[in-house]
Amino acid sequence: MTTLQLIPSHCRPSLLSPGKSISRHRKFIVRCSDERLTLFSRIAPVYDSLNDLLSLGQHRVWKRMAVSWSGAKRGDSVLDICCGSGDLAFLLSEKVGLDGQVTGLDFSRNQLLVASLRQKERSTPCYKNIEWLEGDALNLPFRDDHFDAITMGYGLRNVRDKERAIEEIYRVLKPGCKASILDFNKSMEPITGVIQELMIDNVVVPIATSYGLAEEYRYLKSSIQEFLTGKELEQLALAVGFSDVKFYEIAGGLMGNLVATR
Repeated sequence: MTTLQLIPSHCRPSLLSPGKSISRHRKFIVRCSDERLTLFSRIAPVYDSLNDLLSLGQHRVWKRMAVSWSGAKRGDSVLDICCGSGDLAFLLSEKVGLDGQVTGLDFSRNQLLVASLRQKERSTPCYKNIEWLEGDALNLPFRDDHFDAITMGYGLRNVRDKERAIEEIYRVLKPGCKASILDFNKSMEPITGVIQELMIDNVVVPIATSYGLAEEYRYLKSSIQEFLTGKELEQLALAVGFSDVKFYEIAGGLMGNLVATR
C-alpha cells in the first residue's frame, strides 16, 4: 500500500515557521469549503486521464511554461502549492536536480496519495527529491523567505481568500525570486468567454459524465466567472508587495499565467 510522505518536524525543522510542526500523524486545518475538498478527493483517481483528454494533452505544455517562468534552477528549494497529482512538482524536480528540494503541498490527501504513487512508479533519480505535504494554501507551514521559486497550478481559483493566498506566497518566497501561477483565464474578450462556456458545456461536462463526474466538473464555469481577470491579479500581487508582475494569456486566452517577482 502506498504511504503518504509528509515532512517530519524532527527531520526538516528549518522549513517551518516558529511554533509549527508537521508529522506523519498530524495535518493542518485547511481553510476551504468541504464541497471543494470532496470534489478534488473524488476526482483524484482519474484526474490525470481527464486532464489529458480534456486538453488534448496541451495542459502538459502549459505546465512546462509555468515552471519555466518560475525561474527554478539546479540546487533550488522550491514549492508547488495545490500540487494535485504532482505534474508541476515533477517538472520542478527536473529543474532543480538531485541537489535541489521540491515540496508539493495540497489539501486533498487522495490527490497526494496519487502523487506519491506516481513518484514511486517512476525511476527518474531526481524525483526522489520531492516530499508531499497535506496543508493549507492560506496558512503555509514554512518560515519566511525560504523558497527560491513557487508554482501554483489551477489552485488560486479554488481558494476562499485569494489575497491571503498571494500574501502567503510572498511571505515564504525569497526576495528577488519568482512565483508562477497558472489557471483558467477570465478574459475580458467576450468571444473568449463564450468559447470557454461552450467547451465546458459541450466537451468538459459530457466527458466528465462518462466518468461519473458530471457534477464535479460543472463547477468550472462558475469558478471562472468568479475569478479575477489578469489585470486584477496583477494589481493584487502588486498590492501585496511584489515588485514586478506580468500576466500572460496563453492557449488563445483560455488560460493565463501570472508571474510575480518578490
